[in-house]
Amino acid sequence: MNMTRALKRLALAGLGLAVFGGWAAAAPAANADLVQSASGFTIQTPPRVFLDCPGCNIAGLQKEIAFVEWVAAAGDAQVVIAITSEAAASGETVYKIQFRGQREFNGDDSSLDYTAGPEPNPDDLKAGLGRTLKLGLMRYVGKTPVAKRIDIALKDKVMPTSVVDPWNFWVFSLSLDGFFNGEASTKYRSIYGSVSANRTTLDWKIRLSANASSYKNVFKYEGEEIVSTSESRSFQGMIVRSLDDHWSVGGYLSVYSSTYSNYDVNARIAPAVEFDLFPYSQSTRHQLRFLYMIGFNLVRYQEETIFNKTRESLLAQSVDVTLDLNRKWGTASASLEGSHYLHDFKKNRVALTGEISVRLFKGLSFNIDGGGTRIRDQLNLAKGGATLEEVLLRRKQLATSYDYYFSVGLSFSFGSIRSNVVNPRFGTGGSSISISF
Repeated sequence: MNMTRALKRLALAGLGLAVFGGWAAAAPAANADLVQSASGFTIQTPPRVFLDCPGCNIAGLQKEIAFVEWVAAAGDAQVVIAITSEAAASGETVYKIQFRGQREFNGDDSSLDYTAGPEPNPDDLKAGLGRTLKLGLMRYVGKTPVAKRIDIALKDKVMPTSVVDPWNFWVFSLSLDGFFNGEASTKYRSIYGSVSANRTTLDWKIRLSANASSYKNVFKYEGEEIVSTSESRSFQGMIVRSLDDHWSVGGYLSVYSSTYSNYDVNARIAPAVEFDLFPYSQSTRHQLRFLYMIGFNLVRYQEETIFNKTRESLLAQSVDVTLDLNRKWGTASASLEGSHYLHDFKKNRVALTGEISVRLFKGLSFNIDGGGTRIRDQLNLAKGGATLEEVLLRRKQLATSYDYYFSVGLSFSFGSIRSNVVNPRFGTGGSSISISF
């Protein structure tokens, strides 16, 4: 059985494969990428591959895979690999790996996932991503003479068909942090603690968390001591049930207390339903989600509000529309959310956020990120206002009709497209220059 047929049968069986071996360098014939040879291979050189993985150890991954030719610009590649990551409720990180064929491989696209445990060892992460990249690259390598130098083996004689988990897919985490600093005239301390329990399966998604924080500033000025504190405590719960590849139902439960927001207690329960125009299975390429939620709040304030309330019951509803795209030219996402209280539609807010990253041409990307909110629903503002210290230290929420943020930038890389040698000597170079204004 020739190697090409073996590769196809293993892929169709859906078996977990480990790719061993490598490519022994050989000088390709000039301009021979598309020469039909007697061997039957259409492409006579190793696939040229570009790897787009922000924050990854790209040099380490490239060193792991020596049977392709790594290039420094997507426009020069025959295969573009884009790796993105998203946090799972279990604390794990799911890496979405997309393979996009270009030039001779145009239209030959695929995708794979790799799941890393919470806080993985860097070597284990590199090995896991490298193994998954090798699997995905086989469909392209199999069309070149490099296939003759590749060996494939099945690590396990019998693959398990189910997972026995003594924790039933529950993941728990605890954290406690403290920060303290000071000098002759000032002191500062912050303490933060949290606990969470999460469970994620194909049918259910459950997230539970509780946290508490405390902040204190002490200033000494002209014999006077000024003390400013801020406290908050919260519990959040979410449960989601998958109905099919487009619909989900669930709900939220929260209890919140904050000196900044003037809440002694804010308890909320909110059922919700979501529809994704695209199948959830295509979420790495595109999503268009519509989330509707209606919530009931029981509120007790720490101070009387500007509406002369110390406690009240509130009913509110919201709609959130989110679009995520991952395309050849880059990535984009946008979200529009609107909400209002049912007792007074004038008490509302509308928020719009978005970000986009565009590959303009070889090595040059344009990035923009921003958002803004129109605010008309600040029922919780304290009637007594805020002192100068509370304003300067942001200890109390202030009245506002809007908020916004915005960032924009360019990134550019250029030079050799064949510089794929990894040399770790003397680290990363030793010196750096930064300019800020």
